[in-house]
Amino acid sequence: MGEDGDLEPLSPTTQYFSTSALSVCIIVAFEMDRRFQEDSEVIELVDKLLLPINPRFSSVKVRDVNGLQQWKKVDVKIEDHVISPSFSNPMSIDASQRHIRDYISNLRMNPFSQSRPLWEVHNIKYPTADCDGTLVLKLDHSLGDGFSLMGALFSRLRRADHPSLPLTFPHSKNKRPPQHSHLFSTTFYTARDFLSSLIKTNFVQDEISPIRSATPTSASQISTFTLPLHKIHKIKTSIGGTVNDVIVGIISYGTRLYMEKMSSIGGRQHDSKPQQLNVTALVLLNTRAIKTYQTLTIDEVTNDPNKNNSGWGNHFGFLQIPIPSVERELVSTTPLDLVFKIKEILTTKRNSLAVYLTGWLLDMLRRIKGPEAAGRYIAKTIRNTSFGISNLIGPLEKMEIGGHPVNAFYFSVVGTPHSLGFSVVSYMEKLTVAVCTEKKLIDSEMLVSCLDIAFRQIFEQAT
Repeated sequence: MGEDGDLEPLSPTTQYFSTSALSVCIIVAFEMDRRFQEDSEVIELVDKLLLPINPRFSSVKVRDVNGLQQWKKVDVKIEDHVISPSFSNPMSIDASQRHIRDYISNLRMNPFSQSRPLWEVHNIKYPTADCDGTLVLKLDHSLGDGFSLMGALFSRLRRADHPSLPLTFPHSKNKRPPQHSHLFSTTFYTARDFLSSLIKTNFVQDEISPIRSATPTSASQISTFTLPLHKIHKIKTSIGGTVNDVIVGIISYGTRLYMEKMSSIGGRQHDSKPQQLNVTALVLLNTRAIKTYQTLTIDEVTNDPNKNNSGWGNHFGFLQIPIPSVERELVSTTPLDLVFKIKEILTTKRNSLAVYLTGWLLDMLRRIKGPEAAGRYIAKTIRNTSFGISNLIGPLEKMEIGGHPVNAFYFSVVGTPHSLGFSVVSYMEKLTVAVCTEKKLIDSEMLVSCLDIAFRQIFEQAT
């Protein structure tokens, strides 16, 4: 164990994710062109690739003499963190795929040991129709958010075609707000959004519906589907928005279709028609001043104590997005109109400073009542909405991990008090959407089918 002088305080947001109210993990699955046959390869890879990223991968959380949680450096026994599951053998590709899906979905059921650093690597040596093996990272959210964790990892990976070259990423354009950018509009949107956020978190919750249960269970299922990025860009051009606007629009329309479908077959018990139910999405927003991995990995993600690590950790806020109903709230009933409406809502939310006021409120709660109170407030904010959406930008080129090319990858945020969550990442020319659904409530295959229908209808109308 390290000395007391090695203690490093948890950041305020990390303290929220270290409470009894929140136990959230990030699952990242890399579908490999060629599996890691020996665990010794993975152990060596972790030693050279993962541990040097940041001291938190070699630290545990302890309490100091004042009862405050701190990071403490420890010696890491890597083999305790590398796990290779064994399935029944031999089995068909379809059976292997089902086993792998269930195995990854159930990872959240096994809590981390608090005596070791809060991460695991799972080396799944079984093929599917799309890959020869799967390498899975399970990371506690207190280590950092997806932007810092994946940004740091990407900085150490290389292109499969030219390993001497670093990965490159789509440019993240900082869109200049249009006519709403002046002080009066910003003040108005900030006051409106902050007040509505307070009301939503403290007094108003979405109704029980086919996508939201009263008490979400820990049993969940992770499914994935892919969308061609060039078609997403065509929709983006049609609405004059961003890729994120399109993603939220497709997911919103797809979930509305699913709710109507399940109601029509009598699959769920609720009194209201699906178009009459309030549905709110919680969209994660990166609150850093820096928006690109290149800037983060060069200047911010470092284990050098002499440099500023402000980019590392958890730096995000929530945008509460009311999802309009095509039948109830829009004059026109086309799916593309719903996407355009979503784009308008997101634009005004981005032009608001309410997310920073909420951050200030959480900090005040932490200072006055402690991290547990702030953690409960965040959990209630999540619980009162219907689903969450988080997204990341992935590399433009095919990447390799330890000389093994990666065919595809996805991530999923698990452990939140939601019955439904979406995690979206771009890689090469595709967007992969991971859908985390509550078992026994949501038919994941039906939901993915509705999302595919939503995408096709929106694309057809955009072109």
